[in-house]
Order: sequence, then C-alpha cells, then structure tokens
Amino acid sequence: MKSHSVLSTAGAVADSSAPALDIETRAYAKVMRRLVPFLMLCYLGAYLDRVNVGFAKLQMLSDLGWSDTVYGLGAGVFFIGYFLFEVPSNMVLHRFGARRWLARIMITWAMISASFSVVESPTAFYVLRFLLGVAEAGFAPGVILYITYWFPSARRAKVMAIFFMAIPLASIVGAPLSGWVMASFSGLHGLAGWQWLFALEAVPSLLLGIAILFYLDDSIGAAKWLTPDEKAVLQRNIAKEEDGKVAHHSVKDFFADRRLWLLTAIYFCIVMGQYGITFWLPAILRNAGVAGVGTVGLLAAIPYAVALLCLPLVGRSSDRTLARRLHCGVPMLVAAAALFALPFTDGVTTALALLSAAAAGAICGTSQFWALPTAFLGGMTAAAGIATINCIANLAGFFSPSLVGWLNDFTGKQGAGLWLTAGALLLGACMLALVPRQVVDR
Repeated sequence: MKSHSVLSTAGAVADSSAPALDIETRAYAKVMRRLVPFLMLCYLGAYLDRVNVGFAKLQMLSDLGWSDTVYGLGAGVFFIGYFLFEVPSNMVLHRFGARRWLARIMITWAMISASFSVVESPTAFYVLRFLLGVAEAGFAPGVILYITYWFPSARRAKVMAIFFMAIPLASIVGAPLSGWVMASFSGLHGLAGWQWLFALEAVPSLLLGIAILFYLDDSIGAAKWLTPDEKAVLQRNIAKEEDGKVAHHSVKDFFADRRLWLLTAIYFCIVMGQYGITFWLPAILRNAGVAGVGTVGLLAAIPYAVALLCLPLVGRSSDRTLARRLHCGVPMLVAAAALFALPFTDGVTTALALLSAAAAGAICGTSQFWALPTAFLGGMTAAAGIATINCIANLAGFFSPSLVGWLNDFTGKQGAGLWLTAGALLLGACMLALVPRQVVDR
C-alpha cells in the first residue's frame, strides 16, 4: 500500500507539472510568433537603409566625381552619430517603453535616408550620414534589450540568431532589389539609378515605423494576446533570472567592470569584420570580373543566403550546449581565414565561396556575441551595458570602411584592406578566451 501511495503521489506531481510546462511552451511559442518575425522585418528595413550606400557607390562615385576615400569616410561617419546618441537612446527606451521609441527611430531614419537622393557634395553626404546615425542610434541595442524583457538567457541564443537573420535577408532581398532599381529606374524623371535607390528603399522603414505604434507591446503585462496564466509564467521566469544578474549601483562601478570593456573590444573586432564585408562586397565582386550592377546584385545575395542557413543551426547548437564563447569564436575564425585567402584567389566562383564563408562567419559571430553580455547584465545596467558595448564597438563601422578605402587607394589593391579586416576578426576570437566561462556559458 505504501508503495502504491508513493507511486500515486509521484504521478500526481507529474500530472500537476505537465499543465505548467504546456502553458510555458505555449507562451514562448506565442511570443516567438508574435514578436520575432516583426522585429526581424524592422531590422531588415534598418539594415537596408544603412548599407544600400554600398550599391549606390557603383554609380554614385562616377556621377559625382568622388574617390573611394570620400565614400569610405561617408560610409563610416554614420557611426559617429550612432556612437554619440546610442546610450541615451537605450536609456530612454528602457524608461519610457519600446513601442513609441522604436517607432520614432524608424520614422526619422526613413526620412533622412530618402534625403540622400538629392545629395550633390561630399559635405552634404557626410552630414546626412552623420544624421542617419543619430536617427538610428539605439535601434539594434534597443531591440536586443527588448528581447531580454520576454526571453530568459537559456532561450536567448536561438532568438538572437533568428533575429539577426534579418542581416542576410536584407542582403538577399536588398542586393538584387538594389541592382534592379539602379538598372531599371536610371534616367526616369531625370534622376539617376542611385537616387531612386535611396528614395524607394526608405519607404518600408517609414511604413514599419508607423506599424510599430499599433503592433508592439512595451511589456509582458501589456500584451493582450497572452492569457493571465501565460503572463504569469513569463514574468516569473524573467524575475527569477533578474535576481542573479549584475545591477551596478553607480556610474563608477559600471565603468569599472572589466568584463564590459573586454566584451566591447571583442565586439569592436566583430563589427570591423562585418562591415568590412558589407560595404565592400559589391566592389569585390566587380573586381573579380562581374559586369553590370544587376548581376552584381544577384550574386551578392549568395553569401548572405549561406549565412541565413547557418544562423539558426548555430543558435540551436548554442542553446543546447550553452557553449557561448565557442559558438561566437569559431565562426569568427572561419570568416578571418576566408578574408585572408581572398586576395590570393582568381575567378568569380572562388571569390563567391570565400565571401560566403566570410559573411556566414561574421554574421553568426555577431548573433552569438549578444548571448554573452545579456547572460549577466540586468535592469537599467543591461540597458546601459548593451548600448555602451554596441555604440563603442560600432565605431568600428567608421574605421572599417574608412581604413579599407584609404588602404585600397594607397596600395592600389584590395588585399591590404581585406587582411586588416581578417586580422580584426582573428584578434576578437582570441580575446574570447579571456571571458570567464562560468559567467557567460549558461
């Protein structure tokens, strides 16, 4: 009888826990379906507006008589504005809510992006790129912070990987689209193809910015599409995790945290690699022998299609093994090796294969990096920490195209710029070994 009683009790416990697990599974599935695809779409618009200057370069420089140095400086000055305004932007988002602030970001950057269609001088180009950085500051770290409001650390690597699929998607969609717009609209109503490119590709961001106001919720408690039981499970999981996170009590403590600066240096290297690929990929393909902006646009989508396939695989593996450093570092090493080999190769096929490995490695490294700081930062510290890491590291977005452009002009070859980018990724991967495993591998 006693044995029977124990078995009955165990069965009752198992039965009572099953509904709770069902509620949790259903709740996270709802959140995933509701938020992640929409946030991906928004980031796709952001990334498209940020990097379409790489395709505009194919016509813009010859039309306006600019050099690679002018283009590289203009492409990079975006990140100065981004750097100056990112931390304040994320603090405002955390205090007043994501819905209105993310909408403000998208609407203002769409209007500025469209203004590039009337630029005529290098000075106007630099000013607009700076203002675009100011307008967009806080969007990517804001979304990363917003994801931490809904998903605990153990589920976050997969979510981040899916969210960052917007980067290759932006190029898969944007590269052929940009090439088609520039080839098809050139001369229409007296405007060049690159002018139409800036005007038309600003429209999706404007519409998505308006949609955010009606679609996003600031918190779990405000989500009318969740049941009370589902809200309770999600809020309990987030609250339990926040109890074990770092919350610095002063500005001095925050800036004295060496882990913050180590992660900033690592992410700086990742961004150097990512933008070294993004801003120069079309030019690399053209120099490999690809003729016509339409063909360049189609072929430029291939490396990002490879990255798109790799991202969810790496994210799932990271959440399953919890080896966060490994899943960030190995892709970075793959990207570094591919970029180092590029100057020694000939032919479009080989160049595409190496660019595919480089793009997949850099983008996977980017997505997996954000599982590191969000594993131990919480509350307002998370808002400030994510923004600080992102804004300082994104200065690499200024240095990368600027230095690569200067090196290309100075040496007359692309090899020096590619090796600089490869070296940055290699250095970042090596520094990951200094990050305490017990802090982030969870």
